[in-house]
Amino acid sequence: MDWAVILAGGSGTRFWPLSTPSRPKQLLPLAGPVPTAVAAVRAIEPLVSRDRILVVTGGALAGPLQGALGLRPDHILIEPRAASTAPALVWATAVAARRDPEAALVSMHADWHLGTGEAFREAAARSLAVARRLDLLVTTGLVPTRVESGYGHIVPGEPIAEGARRVARFTEKPPRPEAERLTAAGALWNSGLFAWTASRLLAEVRACTPEVATALDALEAGDVARYFTEVTPVSIDVGVFERSSRVAVLAGDFPWDDVGDWAALARVRGTDPQGNVLEGQALAVDTAGCIAWGDSMPVVLYGVRDLVVVEAHGRVLVLPRERAARLKELLDALPPEVRDLE
Repeated sequence: MDWAVILAGGSGTRFWPLSTPSRPKQLLPLAGPVPTAVAAVRAIEPLVSRDRILVVTGGALAGPLQGALGLRPDHILIEPRAASTAPALVWATAVAARRDPEAALVSMHADWHLGTGEAFREAAARSLAVARRLDLLVTTGLVPTRVESGYGHIVPGEPIAEGARRVARFTEKPPRPEAERLTAAGALWNSGLFAWTASRLLAEVRACTPEVATALDALEAGDVARYFTEVTPVSIDVGVFERSSRVAVLAGDFPWDDVGDWAALARVRGTDPQGNVLEGQALAVDTAGCIAWGDSMPVVLYGVRDLVVVEAHGRVLVLPRERAARLKELLDALPPEVRDLE
């Protein structure tokens, strides 16, 4: 049967001050009227039934996510510690395999924007089918819609079958000049939409990923705490996909955004005729190219251009829109009494 794993950890610091540790971006309606995690379940559910959706998160978010998503408690997998994506996805795959030895899984993130989801489901279904029929790990590479240095890129290699190709090279967040060259040469964005059968992923981890393989005995014994103690944090991209010889890429073409920072709202929500995104109690006069969010009180912009202005939790953030991706630098420089939120 087909399963889905949704990664829903992380604190969403690039959406400070609206995002907090107890209500990070996956629980916020950033890309539309519902939280991004709810939108993720809705996007995959017509393809994968609710009783085969697993969500991996931390202890602080397990309760809020279960309440928001309406999944059974045993479908919310609580990490004892954050150890990057490979340990999390291997754990979820092992859980699915215990419940269904023939499981094939598609993995996704809880904070993506996927449009209506129809084209996404078609791509996910195709990747699951290729993973089963060709016994490969499958990544979906997206046709770029712009030059983007903030995303990983995939250079497709030789054809295999069913539209799948070998991966010639992964390039992680290339500088803009290299991103321009890669895009012109037909490279794809590494979306993070992966598919595999449980048996193939676990075999490749044993062969290629010592950071996780040494802890698999603990996982097979059902000792999740010891598994997370013994693993070394590593991403699924670096730890498995960049090392395995059994990897294929499929080209995908569906609305997708990782909603990585405040500037992304102009892409996922659309803008007014002046290019502004105004949410909550935000108002603008003679203003263009701004993103404003008033959470608990009115925020008024007048005669300004290309700013991000956010009011939430007793904080007001103002920065140039072009610096939205660098918000973490600001947070690192702030005193804890200003930066830290409940």
